[in-house]
Amino acid sequence: MNLLTHFALRSTHRCRRRLVPGAWIIGLSILLAPSSVAAQRLTYSSGQNVSPAYEGWEADVDGSRYFLFGYMNRNWEEEPTIPVGPDNAMEPAGPDHGQPTRFLPRRNRFVFRVPVPDDFGADDELVWTLTVNGVTERAYASLRQDYFVDDIVRASEHGALGAGSSNPTIRANVGPTLRVEGDADRTVRVGEPLTLVAVATDDGVPESRRRRRAQRNPRQTQRWRPHQRNTVSTENGLRVSWFVYRGAAAATFEPRQIKVWEDTRTGAYSPWAPHFLNPDAPADDRWVTEATFDTPGTYVLRCVASDGALDVAHNLTVIVTE
Repeated sequence: MNLLTHFALRSTHRCRRRLVPGAWIIGLSILLAPSSVAAQRLTYSSGQNVSPAYEGWEADVDGSRYFLFGYMNRNWEEEPTIPVGPDNAMEPAGPDHGQPTRFLPRRNRFVFRVPVPDDFGADDELVWTLTVNGVTERAYASLRQDYFVDDIVRASEHGALGAGSSNPTIRANVGPTLRVEGDADRTVRVGEPLTLVAVATDDGVPESRRRRRAQRNPRQTQRWRPHQRNTVSTENGLRVSWFVYRGAAAATFEPRQIKVWEDTRTGAYSPWAPHFLNPDAPADDRWVTEATFDTPGTYVLRCVASDGALDVAHNLTVIVTE
């Protein structure tokens, strides 16, 4: 038995419950066809569409209900800007329900939430329509019970837990607190640095698994080894990041911001990247950042504080003049 046949049969054995008789032959032929493998692994830096995603609905302690949305930008580099309007609309009672107009690469989960109207019934739907690079897709939000989201679901979807696992400590986790100093609306000129100060704290749950492993064996992180991931997995621990949520162009942030989208590539400055460790939090819990803009316009900057499982966001409106 050659090596390719061995791996094909092994893969077929793992998936045998989902295969019909004779399907392993098809799987084997696909595995052995280099052109098919290359096509399945094809990725794009630009030119692809963005799929809106309905993540589910949640309820606050006061009984208020919210629809949760995210998206999948199929590009690794392009960040399409789609203003609110026919190509970026939510209905009914839209088109603006606070959705982003600038879309970061790849998968972005639980990006924003929309209050559920009091008269919203079991058969009603809130629809987000998004057209990017000539492709239109829609996400349909409803109050079906199987779409209910709690903190454990959020933590699992973010990759803070092992697949299908939880414990009393993580179930008692309280998300970070976040406060942005200064006015909610700012004005700055093109090329003029804007100082942003975020004050964030956390209860220390969940702990960083990667940091514990590194402390037990410091040399482990220095050795290269193939990375295997069965599901999305994130670095836990408090982190704070700024990014452009709405605006016609990107902004430059100093210091470099930890990515808020799931960049799983080795070496990426991303909590989802192998071997990434959060930098130490500032002693006074104040994250100081400078944002600089090259293009005039009105921007919404978003600050996100996350502990890996839960997060909190704060928006800041910035008018950039010549």
